[in-house]
Amino acid sequence: MKKFYLWIGFVIGILTGIHAQMHDPVQWETRVEKVSETEYDLVLTASIETNWHLYSQFVPENGPIPTSFKFEKDDSKYKLVGDTREEEGHEVFDNVFNMNIKYFEEQAEFRQRIKVLTNDPFTVKGSLEFMVCDDTNCLPPTEIDTEFNIGGGAQTTTAVSAEATEKESKVKTIPSKVSKDILGKT
Repeated sequence: MKKFYLWIGFVIGILTGIHAQMHDPVQWETRVEKVSETEYDLVLTASIETNWHLYSQFVPENGPIPTSFKFEKDDSKYKLVGDTREEEGHEVFDNVFNMNIKYFEEQAEFRQRIKVLTNDPFTVKGSLEFMVCDDTNCLPPTEIDTEFNIGGGAQTTTAVSAEATEKESKVKTIPSKVSKDILGKT
């Protein structure tokens, strides 16, 4: 009988994993905007499926994983100017985490300004990590790689997919009760 229950659990786990891997509620695009002769904005835009929330960079302690950005340093080509900025978003009471949290619906835009130190074209590489939830489920944090081409003619817009750049762990849907338990919330 134990083998039967283990087998059923295994099948359910596989089916849940397949469904979760196919669900990618946030699509990212990157672009570069020239601000002046020596400054550019690295722009990251998230398109968010209906009923899903992408969390801000600034969330209370014990809340969801905040959206975060890392950019590789190259002091011979560019310097970061200030912190990554984000749109206003919504701050409301989140039932999943039992607290007021800032999040984004439908779309969010983040900008990182850089000062260019060379006339030669170069690429700014980085990564972003984010977490999304709907009213009943949260997906675990996802990290994706980003790339911005500076100089050398026209700037391009690039779609970045979590599926294409996902790290070795597979995305799994976490029911909100489990999310609260994992994050120490009951």
